[in-house]
Amino acid sequence: MNKLGIPLLLVGLMCSAQGFAATTQQNKMTTCNADASARSLKGDERKTFMSTCLKAAPAPAATQQEKMKTCNATASAEALKGDARKSFMSDCLKKK
Repeated sequence: MNKLGIPLLLVGLMCSAQGFAATTQQNKMTTCNADASARSLKGDERKTFMSTCLKAAPAPAATQQEKMKTCNATASAEALKGDARKSFMSDCLKKK
């Protein structure tokens, strides 16, 4: 009984964890829905807007070079030097 209970418990935990994580499509749906509500769209207008919004490609992620440029500019603006700059750059470049 114990040999069967532990794997079942682990499978149950893994399945429940997946249920809590919002997918990209769910996030997109939430954003599009909020935009449609803000514009007070109803009926066919809302349907068309939602369709177009959900089909839209996501914005491309910033390239490493763009991140480096932005982080460098921010670090210079804040006049960071030495270890503080190193730490800031590390954190800044890790962000998406």
